[in-house]
Parts: sequence; structure tokens; C-alpha cells
Amino acid sequence: MDNTMDDKSQTQGTPAPATPDTSDRRPRRDTRSARPPRRQRDDRARSEFSQKMIGIRRVARVMAGGRRFNFSVCMVLGDKKGRVGVGLGKATDTALAIEKATRAAKKNMITVKLTKNRSIPHNVTSKFCASEIEIRPARGRGLVAGSSVRTVLDLGGVTDVTAKILSRSHNTINNARAAIEALKQLSGTTK
Repeated sequence: MDNTMDDKSQTQGTPAPATPDTSDRRPRRDTRSARPPRRQRDDRARSEFSQKMIGIRRVARVMAGGRRFNFSVCMVLGDKKGRVGVGLGKATDTALAIEKATRAAKKNMITVKLTKNRSIPHNVTSKFCASEIEIRPARGRGLVAGSSVRTVLDLGGVTDVTAKILSRSHNTINNARAAIEALKQLSGTTK
């Protein structure tokens, strides 16, 4: 009997721990086992082309009420299997300019005739505006090029070449277009 009395006195003497009232709260989610949020499904079909933006500029023109700003975007598209194109798009919004540039690049796509080791058959030189470039086959060296010429050759799937910009032009758009003109000499057919 003494033991039961001692138990009762101990429980009556110490207050029971308070439990919070959770009736009006939202149920808590267990963060440890929670799934990562679902990605939104992209309705557009995945493009077969890789793309890279080589130039984006904000262009202003002065109007009566002040300045009007537009965006000019240059994109290079390629499937890394011999097809490559350069496009320019201009719009008041960057997303619209990118879309226009992508459409222009697809429209101006060329097919390059490559050798077995994905190089080019012979030296080519081309000039576009002030940009002048030369592309030479170089077996076992990989892709050695600079500026936007490297981007055009990489997305076109060309390897084992050495490209040299012969002019002092730093205009990336003209350099890319000069690379396209050089590759056109190899392709023979344009699409």
C-alpha cells in the first residue's frame, strides 16, 4: 500500500507535460520523406538542335517621347552531326528576340560534308564584312578555334580542325557568319 500511495503522490505533485492543441492547425508534413516538387511538363517537343547565344545587345533609338529600347540577339543552332545555322532576331522583349533568332537560324541552316573523323576535307578561307577567317584540317588536334567561330564549328559537329581569324575584327556576329560562309564552300548544298 505504501508503494501505491507514493506513486499517487508523485503523479499528483508533478504537473503533466502540456500538449499543444492541434485541432485548428494544418497537419504538418514530414519534410524528411517529402518528394521533390514535380517539374512542369514542357508542352513543346524537345528540339533536335543544340543552341548557343553568341550576342545580345540592347539597342536604343531616340523618338519624340524619349528613347525606345529593343533587343538584338544572335543565336547559333546545330545538331552536332553536320548541320549548323546562324540567326539574328530583334524585338522589344528578349524572349521574343531569342525566338526570332532561333527561327532565322533554322531557316538559314547548312549541311557540312565531313570526313570520317569529323574533320573537313581541305583548307577553306572566307570573308564576311571585315571578318576574315581560315579553317584548316588538323588531324588529332581536336577543335582549335576562338571567338564565335569555335561555337559554330562545335555545334556543327566539326572536330580536328584549326581555325584562325585573320582580320582584327572582334565582331562576334561577323566572325560567326564568316565561319558559315567558309563551311558553305564545303557543303555545296544549302538548306
